[in-house]
Amino acid sequence: MILKKIPILFFKIKNRFYKEVVSFFRKTSFYPKIYKSYWHYLFSGKPKESTIHNYYSAIPNPGAGIGHQMANWIAGYWFAGQFGLQFAHIPFSNEKWDSFLGFGEKEIHVDYLVSKGYKKVRLPLFDEYNEKEIALNKKIIASYSNQKVVFVAEQDQSYSNQFGVMDAIKQKFHTAPARKKEKIIFDSKSFNIAIHVRRGDIVIGQENQNPNLLLRWQGNDYFENVLNAVIANIKTTKPVTIYLFSQGLETDFPQFSQFSNLHFCLDMNAQDSFLHMVNADLLITSKSSFSYKPALLSNGIKVCPNNFWHSYPVKTDWILVDDNGTFDCNKLNI
Repeated sequence: MILKKIPILFFKIKNRFYKEVVSFFRKTSFYPKIYKSYWHYLFSGKPKESTIHNYYSAIPNPGAGIGHQMANWIAGYWFAGQFGLQFAHIPFSNEKWDSFLGFGEKEIHVDYLVSKGYKKVRLPLFDEYNEKEIALNKKIIASYSNQKVVFVAEQDQSYSNQFGVMDAIKQKFHTAPARKKEKIIFDSKSFNIAIHVRRGDIVIGQENQNPNLLLRWQGNDYFENVLNAVIANIKTTKPVTIYLFSQGLETDFPQFSQFSNLHFCLDMNAQDSFLHMVNADLLITSKSSFSYKPALLSNGIKVCPNNFWHSYPVKTDWILVDDNGTFDCNKLNI
């Protein structure tokens, strides 16, 4: 038993050490030099013309939540196109999300390519707004033009404007085979509002004053203000029904006792919660990738915090809210 655990422990130590190295050198001019691919580019000479179709991929961070993992996958999908490469799929850490999202459907998988003689080549992180860093990655990619390669983005390669692939991932999600077997608890005769109140880890952040988690905190009063404004101004002939998705107990949300037809969804599993947020007529998101991603897949109205680390498309069905829960209510009637 001990012998079986040694390789796993070694892998974790190696992975942790690698992350520390990347973090240490990232803001230095030496950073690209820690990659074999950089040295390949440096000594490969002028790129050769080739008919080989190469690929680009990104690893969904196995230590992160599904919203974060989707951000990684989306970054890979986006930058494959930006670099003129084909996209290759790497499964999520729990492959039930692959079938649920449909993201691996009709995509070639990295493992398949490796079995056909392609080699994986890691690329340095780059600032998506830094032309010099982007140009270096393009030069590295070009240096492998006569080889069969799957380029793999460094872990957590940033891509802020995740909506750039919105149409493609909506198509994948809504046509996935998993949609045929699912059940939605919403009443089609009602106007269904889903509201996501992020709690869990950020509650702990309030207690230990973790700066990263403090940035994600929104009090119940914020959501109360947004929900009041939505109900007062939305134009619908249907009765309004509200579904609150979060963690904890109903007693943690006393402000919401004023709302009729409100259903607490505090024990619903992650996929069912995600599915219902996608299918709501109106979705109120929190500062969380777990509700931002359903918003990208939703055909309904999205009411979202303006102060967030991902950007939003400029469309009439996306309404942005300030930190006090205030927004232009006229935008609800699109």
